[in-house]
Amino acid sequence: MSALIHIAIDAMSGDRGPSTCVPAALAAAREHSDVRFTLIGRQGDLEREIAGATGTGGALPANVSCLLAAEVVEMTDHPREALRRKKDSSMRRALDLVKTGEATACVSAGNTGALMAMAHFVLKMLPGVERPAIVSLIPSRGGHTCMLDLGANASCTPAQLCQFGVMGSILATGLAGAHERPRVGLLNIGEEEMKGNENVQAAHNLLAASGLNYVGFVEGHDIFSDEVDVVVTDGFTGNVALKTMEGAARFIMATLREEFTRSPLRKLGALAARPTLSAVRTRLDPNRYNGASMVGLNGIVVKSHGGADLFGFQRAIEVAILESRTGVPAKIAEQLGAPHRA
Repeated sequence: MSALIHIAIDAMSGDRGPSTCVPAALAAAREHSDVRFTLIGRQGDLEREIAGATGTGGALPANVSCLLAAEVVEMTDHPREALRRKKDSSMRRALDLVKTGEATACVSAGNTGALMAMAHFVLKMLPGVERPAIVSLIPSRGGHTCMLDLGANASCTPAQLCQFGVMGSILATGLAGAHERPRVGLLNIGEEEMKGNENVQAAHNLLAASGLNYVGFVEGHDIFSDEVDVVVTDGFTGNVALKTMEGAARFIMATLREEFTRSPLRKLGALAARPTLSAVRTRLDPNRYNGASMVGLNGIVVKSHGGADLFGFQRAIEVAILESRTGVPAKIAEQLGAPHRA
């Protein structure tokens, strides 16, 4: 199956655009010679970055090709306008390759709303799935926790939350290396049975009867524990939680840096603690966990953080390759009892 994997790269996307996307894709291509890559973007931008990244005057590895697109979806574009007016954008062309089956996955660091709108319109939903969800890996004591939804749906029905549990369980097994029966929890304001609103209570009952390894309600602190593999919530709560985590990680590192530089004695202590501080920084680095999957679509779409560096964008590409190897959409369709498009 690996020889058939083809990743379409929206090379113009994100805050850094082709200066990050192109070298990251070329680095991934060198590591995965059995995977095909297509860089999609404006001719001049692609040629300049390829020449700079390869040092060979623009010669590409055998498993990399280019597809030209005249337009770019900007981070400030409204999703509806991007969908209507930018049909020759690098984002749209990448999704079109997935739709026709030429590519197995699309990776973009672009406008999240526009990417979701375009992906929904171009690829459609998997049969049996009501709404797509954004899922990502969160660092935890056990390694990783899969959490969804992280912003695709501000509000969700109980049935949709139950579907998120199914999709998250499949991803936890395929991406995070969880055991065959990942533990699924529903985010709530308390673990007690009587806690939560009617929506959460109804979702709780559906998940309990779903056949998943459902462990019940979990709280915010459980996301980082070793007690759960998948955390299910609506996109509003999930996005707020995600941004809070990112801010807390930055605050912790900034506080450590500030405290360790207050005096010469503390600077000496920082020198002694450098290996530990480096390990903590690495574990909390958001680039290590970059690559949020838009699950529930009839194809694989991975969203990179807009400000991701070269390492981070390459990590998003790795997520797309892993999802392609494990056949995530087909497994979701099978689990939800509907056929998947070949």
